[in-house]
Amino acid sequence: MLIAYDSLTGNVKRFITKVSKVSPNLKVVNVNDNPIINEKFILVTYTIGFGNVPVTTEKFLNENHKNLIAVASSGNLVWGNNFGKSGDIISQQYGVPLIIKFELSGTTKDVEKFTQEVIGIDNNS
Repeated sequence: MLIAYDSLTGNVKRFITKVSKVSPNLKVVNVNDNPIINEKFILVTYTIGFGNVPVTTEKFLNENHKNLIAVASSGNLVWGNNFGKSGDIISQQYGVPLIIKFELSGTTKDVEKFTQEVIGIDNNS
């Protein structure tokens, strides 16, 4: 399974590093490398401002949304209802499941949940 991620402060990148240690067979690509994705992928991104999707993520999805099958988002709980809201927006906009919201770079439980969700999606695709 391919995981595409977008990270500004390094939190999402740290989350992906943790996931890669648990699931070393996952393929990972950074959306800032401007890839064109020709296979199914799961997006992991962050939330910016007051619950917005990052411009870099939007740009990536404009080119690659056809192969998007799920999304996960990072955020900070201090933002209340806007916590990880980019995931809600992307899920609704593209009709894909939001598999997890995690705070900052995620906990061990977040990594486990994400990994299990990815395995489930991979087995059903």
